[in-house]
Amino acid sequence: MTDGIPSLVVRPLERADLPAALAIQSEAYPAFLIEEEAAFASRLDLPNSYCLTATRDGALVAYLLAHGWRAQSPPPVGAVLTAPELSEVLFIHDLAVSPAARGSGAGRLLVEHAFQLAAADGVDVAELIAVEGAAPYWRTLGFAEAPTPPELAAKVAAYGADARWMTRYLAIPL
Repeated sequence: MTDGIPSLVVRPLERADLPAALAIQSEAYPAFLIEEEAAFASRLDLPNSYCLTATRDGALVAYLLAHGWRAQSPPPVGAVLTAPELSEVLFIHDLAVSPAARGSGAGRLLVEHAFQLAAADGVDVAELIAVEGAAPYWRTLGFAEAPTPPELAAKVAAYGADARWMTRYLAIPL
């Protein structure tokens, strides 16, 4: 604890956390981006899963869905995933922070932890689709908009009109 503020604890996302994570998701995203429990759970089963939670006093206050994936091949919203033949990048699928924890640094903490885990596994690039105007936030974490070939642009567009394809090298410090 610091100055009476309980510290955040990062740990792997577990199946028992899914109801709390889904509740945070429903507060953070519009209906067309809401995913079912099966989609969340499938990411936990991937061999290169970097799905994490941030808790405060034992309560889940933020989650990160991140996993190894094929480069420039984001899965569709709501997809139940199986292990890719080739895991080339860290794909950050979803980051959500509860209203009570916004501004606490929980999102940054989760992303930094996932970067460390992926880098330890030899992954050197992260990719994501910034949704709902989140591109400025992701820029603060070192991401930049990247060129999108037509096939990739079509996939990104499925995430909403203001969705942006972004990448970063993990070796760049935050």
